[in-house]
Amino acid sequence: MNFLLHGATLTFACFLAINLAASALVIAVAARQPRILSPTFWFALRMLPAALAASFVTMFFVPSYWRYEPRVTAEGFDITLTAGALFALMMLAAAGARGVAAWWRANRRARLWMRTSRPIDLGTAGQGPPEWAMKPAFVVDADQAVMALVGVFRPRLFVTRGLIDALTDEELAASVAHELRHRRAWDNLKRLAMRAVPDLLTTTGTARTIERRWASAAEHDADRMCGRATAATRCALASALVKVARLTPSEPIAGEPISTLVGGGEIASRVRILLDDRAAASEPRRRSLEWLGAAIVAAVLVATYGSLLRLVHELTEILVHALP
Repeated sequence: MNFLLHGATLTFACFLAINLAASALVIAVAARQPRILSPTFWFALRMLPAALAASFVTMFFVPSYWRYEPRVTAEGFDITLTAGALFALMMLAAAGARGVAAWWRANRRARLWMRTSRPIDLGTAGQGPPEWAMKPAFVVDADQAVMALVGVFRPRLFVTRGLIDALTDEELAASVAHELRHRRAWDNLKRLAMRAVPDLLTTTGTARTIERRWASAAEHDADRMCGRATAATRCALASALVKVARLTPSEPIAGEPISTLVGGGEIASRVRILLDDRAAASEPRRRSLEWLGAAIVAAVLVATYGSLLRLVHELTEILVHALP
């Protein structure tokens, strides 16, 4: 029992330490303010502290402890390690609470809209095959101009009557195709993940800055759907963005797994790119290089895994004996 409790304490303390170091790295990277319109980059940067800490613990620390730590150990529970483990547990609990709260608020908003809504058939008017039509979709009897994709695994599209009345058929079709891109990219799941991620970065302004940059990049990415369409479609979406931005509520929906048409802001930049034929024609193709890099890293880890486990255990013993 002492072996397992001691291992659990070390595991949570290690998670906290790696999380703290990675958070400092993310703050340094974000401070440079790179102009990158890739939502993948900003999402990975936001998730890096927790993902790196969890990966290191599960792939290296726990296996090294289980393999090299004596089952009968006389090591006690140091104050520093115990405090770190307790703090990590509180951080995990707080992250779970934030995620549940965000999911509940989104569901409550959807239930309120459902009370005054009815099903509506919203296709994409030539933006793709018939199966690309947005289903399920509902029109809400409200004067506000709102188009929102609500939910994570089975998202529903809500469109207010005010927005339908304000947009032309072409503008509405382009807007629906934009929201379809959000659904195919699982952006609402990413919003929930960023809200519920357990890290020390959450309490800093850097986390909010990264999340805003991700939201902006995600909107640009959804707009690129029209970048691969006709010039008329891109113009229709640009026109819709301007109209909705003028009519949208002053308080945007934030902190919930909900994607809205103008939720990422930067309307002027989005309109400029939509109307730029050169920007619409240029799209980076780095997917193959990314997979190649990941394969090389995986091969190196497999080849040196045993040595890495021993090294991690030796470093852990040094650190544990050095702490008060």
